[in-house]
Amino acid sequence: MKREIVLSLIVIANLKAEEVLEDISVVEEGTTQVVKNISGEELKSADLADALQKNVASISLVRRSGIANDIILRGQKRDNINVTIDGAKIYGACVNRMDPPTSHVITNAIDDVVIQEGPFDVEEFGVLSGSVKVKTKKPTKEVHGDLTLNGGSFSYKKLSGTVSGGTDKVRLLFSASNETGEQYEDGNGNNFAQQLENYTSSTTSPKDDKFVYSTKDKNRDAFEKTMYMGKVFVDFTPDQELQLSYTANRSDNVLYPSSKMDAVYDDSDIFNLKYSIKNLSVYSKKLDFQLYNSQVEHPMSTQYRKAGEQKYMTHLLTTEMRGIKVKNTLDAFGQTISYGVDRSKRNWNGEYKMTTVATGAVKNMRKSIDDVDTNNIGVFVKSKKSIGKIDIEFGARYDDTSIETASNTLKDNDYNALSANIFANYHIDDNTKYFIGVGKSSRVPDARELYNTKTDGSLNGNPNLDQITNYELDLGVKKEFDSGTLKVKTFYSKLKDYIYYNGNPAIKQNNFENIDATIYGFELGGSYMPTDNLYLSANLAYKRGKKDTQTTGQTGTNLADITPLKLNATASYNYDENGMVEVSLVAADRWDKIDSENGEQVLAGYGVVNLKTTRSFDNGLEFTLGVDNALDKTYAISNTYKDLILMTDGSNTMLMNEPGRYVYLNAKYQF
Repeated sequence: MKREIVLSLIVIANLKAEEVLEDISVVEEGTTQVVKNISGEELKSADLADALQKNVASISLVRRSGIANDIILRGQKRDNINVTIDGAKIYGACVNRMDPPTSHVITNAIDDVVIQEGPFDVEEFGVLSGSVKVKTKKPTKEVHGDLTLNGGSFSYKKLSGTVSGGTDKVRLLFSASNETGEQYEDGNGNNFAQQLENYTSSTTSPKDDKFVYSTKDKNRDAFEKTMYMGKVFVDFTPDQELQLSYTANRSDNVLYPSSKMDAVYDDSDIFNLKYSIKNLSVYSKKLDFQLYNSQVEHPMSTQYRKAGEQKYMTHLLTTEMRGIKVKNTLDAFGQTISYGVDRSKRNWNGEYKMTTVATGAVKNMRKSIDDVDTNNIGVFVKSKKSIGKIDIEFGARYDDTSIETASNTLKDNDYNALSANIFANYHIDDNTKYFIGVGKSSRVPDARELYNTKTDGSLNGNPNLDQITNYELDLGVKKEFDSGTLKVKTFYSKLKDYIYYNGNPAIKQNNFENIDATIYGFELGGSYMPTDNLYLSANLAYKRGKKDTQTTGQTGTNLADITPLKLNATASYNYDENGMVEVSLVAADRWDKIDSENGEQVLAGYGVVNLKTTRSFDNGLEFTLGVDNALDKTYAISNTYKDLILMTDGSNTMLMNEPGRYVYLNAKYQF
């Protein structure tokens, strides 16, 4: 069992690390953070978002359920963050973000997660303010595998395993997991149904009372999730490799108490093909070809609520993403140059249905999103060159995008954009480095923002939206010492035509509007090893968001989703070569800079202590015992911005509390 303690924080391919006990570790290079060993014993469920927010200060959680939660990266979420899984782009189908992209990856097979902050990724379409690149494990020639049993509070149970092996030519990998969990309880001992009932009883309006869970469903499990992933790698020659993979997600009966509906199921399938040829000619050091297809089906329904005892509504949504990319890399003019083209098509479709319980009859109501296609083609180029002590990276991309709807009453849209950035690292000496980056990037509106229609037929989408453009400056410094590191970085982002939800009750349609906004902030972090066995780390993130122009009928200047000052700190002690103990703290300041006109409310600050100990044995067994929220605090970290459809009586919106004390035991066997 090993743990990577990263002291030099250089590019991931050349890590200078001391190996001790295996655990999640974060490696930084400029505005890029690599979260390693995310599949290790610390990840207690399929919720990748929760694991990221506990280990990365610039990431916050959008809590919706026990699993399948969303993330905020430096004040940005939804499509403002680009998410890929092994280079394949996947979108959720739910307009209410019950199935964010990070929920469609098999977490026990993740190798690492690359988080790139800022507009510095030109290879992908729509990277406005950052990207999250999930990389899963590769098949090995030697036979390796693991089997893991996890159990925890609230009747959480998980069984997962991975096996890999092959020959010099062909290598295979198969990974699978199944997990279930009851409704977790907050620090006050209230489960999902009780939190919801407490909210509805606190409001004066009776209209939200019907959305409490029905008597027969109030004690149902919170979720069941099964995932599979298979990979085949074939080396035709030493310079030619084919990679094939398939990932399936089957999530059933996922409860979302702070919303009016729950997910009946979330099914997703990801097909991915990559083909690489090395040393093709002097003009091609490496030629990469990728073809992928991702599909998601998501029906959400009121059938578990009192409102659905006689008739229940279902909102059935589907989305499909198809993409192809060709990239060539060569060495020329004293630099490494990559250029290519990628093309993608996303379809998004949604409709409302009403089911009569007594007869089973289903009535089609109306479309929410009418068979919308987003077609994009982009060309990109990037280069990397070293001049003395300075490393310079440059990137540019041009996109042409058309968005077409099957609606006869709503218009199609066309967008084009040029994105570019330059990033430089200046190495003063072997231990000190400054970096600065300037970039411009864009994102087109999605089908929900353009065309979404409510159950009553009103259009809260806005077909006249412009695309968002981000102009951003990032700079920082990193200093290494004999026993630790120190890093400081800051950013300033000007967002033109930022797409923002207007929750003004007087606005009956076209709730999405373009405004101008500014987000800026800083991050401070470091690590220290006072002895060979003790490792300390801490990271602090702060951001501020302001509206430069206001939405219709509103005057507030605070931008929504700008989470407060956040601290992630860890102390790990390796008491021998096979055992470790760890104490971690996740804390945040009072969230009082809010957009109250659009549903946000003041949240109290919090500090949560997590404990863990791990022990490995020579026979391949490894055990982890841990306690999250050891002090059983009651707190909420997710606010109530009206771009999500949440439980509300019109003036007061339900907050979702975080889990109370959570005790878990993981047992892993590796071979």
